[in-house]
Amino acid sequence: MDFKTGIFPFRGRVAVLLFLLLVVTHPFVFSQTGSGAKTSGKPLRLFIIGNSFSGNATRYLPELSKEGGHELHIGRAELGGCSLQRHWEIAEAAEANPDDPKGKAYNGKSLKMLLSEGTWDVVTLQQYSMLSGDVETYQPYARKLYEYIKKIQPAAKIVFHQTWAYRADADGFGKIAGKTVAQTEKEMWEKSRAAYHTVARELGVSIIPTGDAFWRMSSDRNWGFQKENGFNAATAQPPRLPNEKNSLHVGYQWKGNKLAFDSHHANKAGCYLGALVWYGFLFNESPVRLTFAPEEVPAGFAAQLRKTAWKTVKETGNSVER
Repeated sequence: MDFKTGIFPFRGRVAVLLFLLLVVTHPFVFSQTGSGAKTSGKPLRLFIIGNSFSGNATRYLPELSKEGGHELHIGRAELGGCSLQRHWEIAEAAEANPDDPKGKAYNGKSLKMLLSEGTWDVVTLQQYSMLSGDVETYQPYARKLYEYIKKIQPAAKIVFHQTWAYRADADGFGKIAGKTVAQTEKEMWEKSRAAYHTVARELGVSIIPTGDAFWRMSSDRNWGFQKENGFNAATAQPPRLPNEKNSLHVGYQWKGNKLAFDSHHANKAGCYLGALVWYGFLFNESPVRLTFAPEEVPAGFAAQLRKTAWKTVKETGNSVER
């Protein structure tokens, strides 16, 4: 441009016209979402076979994916407390008789019906947390489900979602062998981690290391949850609740005049951590730069969760590359 006359030379006008034509004919090249990240092109179609823990871990995944500029479509076959065995028995019932209600446990649909709804890029499996430390409970159901999925979605990448251990002050932990149960949060994490990795190696699949990220935070000297020793649940009166700073689990809450305790499921911070791990795994991309976080999660804690999630994903060497 001639700054004295304010007139574009001929070549400049041509360049501007070509640029405008490109924007009109190829708008996706310049499209942005969330905080300004460029869209990544092909949408990721994710199908989740799980229970409430997979629901927890992916609660905020849509928000993170949107901010990161990734189009994500999620399908679900989730039932509370559902184990690999139960998921397989539901599929088996539908195969034996497509009209059997037992085979249509997912809001009136069978697993085959849901898996057949388009093409899925990634399909996840997980064990019921109470059984996650006992490797004997995974087979033959993990392999049967793996082979079943492959028949319906041969191109899909099947991965395991490693669930987390219960909070340190839980009144009981998951099984590790038959009727034997873990005695601590650490033992539950160790045994469940070993079981997931054993079965994953047998099937040749990757693992979403959510459980490892939970333990990394829980065992951190500065960021881990510490139980308030002065709180007596038996004598507590509403609205008194203990200090549960840095908890990743729901913990204590009043329901009317009754004090409830949930040391298993993730609270909003735990759901956020799970989603960050899934984000890093699915897109092979750091979530550290993302700004979305639930309002209830303090900014400093949220930042540490982002760092921990990405560090965990990088150290496990697991990710889905498309």
